[in-house]
Amino acid sequence: MRTGPKIELHVHLEGTVRPETLLAMARRNGEPLPATTVEGLTELYRFRDFDHFIEIWIMTTHVMRTAEDFRQVVVDYAAQAAGHGAVYVEGIFSPWFRVQRGISWEEIFNGYADGVAEARERFGLDMRLTPDVDRILPPEAACEVARQAVRFRDLGIVGLGLGGPEVGHPPEPYARAFAIAADGGLAAVPHAGETTGPESIRGAVDALGARRIRHGIRAVDDPDLMVELAERNIVLDVCPVSNLRTRSVTELAAHPLSALMAAGVRCSLATDDPAMFDTDLGREHAVAAALGVRARDLYEAGVAGALCDTATRARLAAIGATTDWEAAQAALAMAAGDDQLAVDVAAAGPPAVFR
Repeated sequence: MRTGPKIELHVHLEGTVRPETLLAMARRNGEPLPATTVEGLTELYRFRDFDHFIEIWIMTTHVMRTAEDFRQVVVDYAAQAAGHGAVYVEGIFSPWFRVQRGISWEEIFNGYADGVAEARERFGLDMRLTPDVDRILPPEAACEVARQAVRFRDLGIVGLGLGGPEVGHPPEPYARAFAIAADGGLAAVPHAGETTGPESIRGAVDALGARRIRHGIRAVDDPDLMVELAERNIVLDVCPVSNLRTRSVTELAAHPLSALMAAGVRCSLATDDPAMFDTDLGREHAVAAALGVRARDLYEAGVAGALCDTATRARLAAIGATTDWEAAQAALAMAAGDDQLAVDVAAAGPPAVFR
């Protein structure tokens, strides 16, 4: 079923690894996991809240240790994403934790870059990379991540992110790291407004110079902020199923995506950590369709937000211009009827504020 081309700007590559692959990596690298079966890992992925998700993410992703691991992670996900119609993906990875376990910066960055090159050759999928700073790091450690990201810029590094637990960890202390990245030609793409309010988004924009905001859903709580994001064309990279799994929203039917777009805020759509959240690009678009969001608008926001060169942006725009979006939307409506999460959204109807 063809549901149109897709652009994904927010996917943590470590969170794309399926349980069976994670177990294989653990065995070959001699690294323990908190579960030893696919079923056990799958059960671990039933998260109580965002903090529990971070705990499990750290416990499981440490098994990735070699350039071959990092290459495989990219190629495996590229195959999945291309199968759902992805034409451009920006992948996130968190190098600091790997370096602290004795892995060199070169092995990490070169491994991911080799995967990007192979993804282009095998699947025709255009990918870029945006290393993440964890917001529990000391600011000087964050600066080192920024310096290394700039050093490897020629490997397809286009931005610097800020991730990790948002509550109690505002963006402002990391302003110097993002200034280093900006001086080296990298855009700021921090997480903000996922588990805390609009003040986190404002800090990411004002202190870090955010080019895009990953998540940003709590902007819906501040009408003035939504106006500012719309006027400044700051795209939000929204991940509905992730928000449900981490309890950032209580139900998908009340997800802020449609309200944000109705206010003129441009939103792209993404999976975040698809293996951990039992989702993929097809499911996310089926959920968005059930929320009344048009695939064309999501794609065009992706074109606007992509951290790519002019020629690539023109190519992506041309793909969108030649797509039969009415047929794609009809196919998505059919897909939504087959996806239980999307069915639940449709059955609940729109939030009361929109009825």
